[in-house]
Amino acid sequence: MEELRRLVCLQVAAVSCWALLLAVARGEPQVPCYFIFGDSLVDNGNNNYIVSLARANYPPYGIDFAGGPSGRFTNGLTTVDVIAQLLGFDNFIPPFAGTSGDQILNGANFASAAAGIRAETGQQLGGRIPFAGQVQNYQTAVQTMVNILGDEDTASERLSKCIFSVGMGSNDYLNNYFMPAFYNTGSRYTPEQFAESLIADYRRYLQVLYNYGARKVVMIGVGQVGCSPNELARYSPDGNTCVERIDSAIRIFNRRLVGLVDEFNALPGAHFTYINAYNIFSDILANAPSYGFSVTNAGCCGVGRNNGQVTCLPYQAPCANRDQHIFWDAFHPSEAANIIVGRRSYRAQSPNDAYPMDISTLASI
Repeated sequence: MEELRRLVCLQVAAVSCWALLLAVARGEPQVPCYFIFGDSLVDNGNNNYIVSLARANYPPYGIDFAGGPSGRFTNGLTTVDVIAQLLGFDNFIPPFAGTSGDQILNGANFASAAAGIRAETGQQLGGRIPFAGQVQNYQTAVQTMVNILGDEDTASERLSKCIFSVGMGSNDYLNNYFMPAFYNTGSRYTPEQFAESLIADYRRYLQVLYNYGARKVVMIGVGQVGCSPNELARYSPDGNTCVERIDSAIRIFNRRLVGLVDEFNALPGAHFTYINAYNIFSDILANAPSYGFSVTNAGCCGVGRNNGQVTCLPYQAPCANRDQHIFWDAFHPSEAANIIVGRRSYRAQSPNDAYPMDISTLASI
C-alpha cells in the first residue's frame, strides 16, 4: 500500500511538472495582465508622445535593446521588462500611449520619465505624467477592458489576478526636494514631513487603484539616489562616497511605504507587497565585483565628473564595457544592473528583498 501511495505521488508530481512545462512552452503567463506605474526607471515610451526634455528615444539609448531606441532610459532592458519575462509574457508590456485594441487585456505601462508623486515634481523638464495622471490613464484603461469583456464583473475578475507594480518617489527627491534652485520644498519640510506628505498622496492613489480592481500590488521602494553619478558629481567630495543626507531622507520614505503595505493588506482580497530596491541596490554596490561590475560611481554614457554632470547626449559614444557599469547614464542603472534588480524582485535572494513576499509568490496567490 505504501509503495502504491508513493507511485501515485510520483505520477501526480510528474503530471504537475509536465503541466508547468507545457504552460511555459505555450508561453502562458502566470498572470493575465501586468500594469506598471512609475518614472524614467521603467518608462518605455510614454514620454515619446509628449513635449519633454525627459525623453530617451534616441541613440545611444537602446544600444543593446533588440528594437533600438524605444524611450527606455537605459542601454537595454528595464527592471519591469525583466519581471514581465519572468512572469511568462511573450512580449514586453507596451506603453499605454502606444496600446490599441485588445492589447490592454494583457496590461499597460503608464510610467512617465520625470514624473513624481507630487504634481509639480519634474516640471523644469517639461511634459510628464505624474502619479495622478497615470492613475487616471489606468481608470480609462479599465473602462476599455469593461467594454471589451462585456461587463464589470468579468473585468474585475481578470484584474484581481493581475500584477500591478508602482515605483514612484525618486523624482520627488531628485527633481524636487533636493533641487532648491527650482523648488522650495527642501526649506518648507523636514525630511520626515516631506515623506509623510508623499505617503499621504501615495495612499490616495493606491486607494483609487484598489477601487478599480487592483488586488496584487507591488510597491517598489526608492533606491539609493544619493549614489547616482549625478548626485556624486554634485555633492560627493571624492566622487565615490554616496550622499548620506539624500539617502537618509529616502530611507524615511521607504519605512513609511512598508507601513502602507500593512495598511492596505487589511482590505478585503488585497495582497500588497514591498520590494526593497534600496537594499538590493546597496548590496550590488557593496559587492560589485561579485556581480561582475568594475565601475560603480560613473555613467557609461554622460559628460563631466562621474559622467554625471550632463546625462547621455544624442549619438554620444558610450563606454564599451557596458556590462561592467552599474549605471548607464547620470541617473539610470545599466541593463546589467536592471536584470539583477528585476530577478531579485521576482524571486527574493535575501529575506530583506521583499515584504511580505516576492513577486513570484504574489503571482501564485
